[in-house]
Amino acid sequence: MTVALDIILSILLVVGGLFGLIGSYGLIRLKDRMQRLHAPTKASTVGLGTALLVSMFHGLMIGTGFSWQEVLVMIFIFVTAPITANYLAKVHLHSRHYDGQTPQTGVSTDWATFDQTPEDAEPQLPSRDS
Repeated sequence: MTVALDIILSILLVVGGLFGLIGSYGLIRLKDRMQRLHAPTKASTVGLGTALLVSMFHGLMIGTGFSWQEVLVMIFIFVTAPITANYLAKVHLHSRHYDGQTPQTGVSTDWATFDQTPEDAEPQLPSRDS
């Protein structure tokens, strides 16, 4: 029974490593900033999640017990990686280095994250009277 579990865990570990390798290759080879953002975000969540899962099952196999720290790390990574990618994508859109190739919104205004003020205008805070 333990040989079969060792083989399954080894396969999962190799799959997680392949996700990390493919993500790092995508980070280097993809041509656009937005494309380069996508590859390591997915690779880090799947690759690291698989490695942590293998580590938890290995701990159960050798008798050291279940590790709640690894579960918390997995939750933290799965929650923060998409949020980080979203903020980096917004920074990219606001820097306007996209060569005007964003898709049409279907409405008369620009993207929802853009304001219609000139570039040199100072942002105005809403008044407390309203």
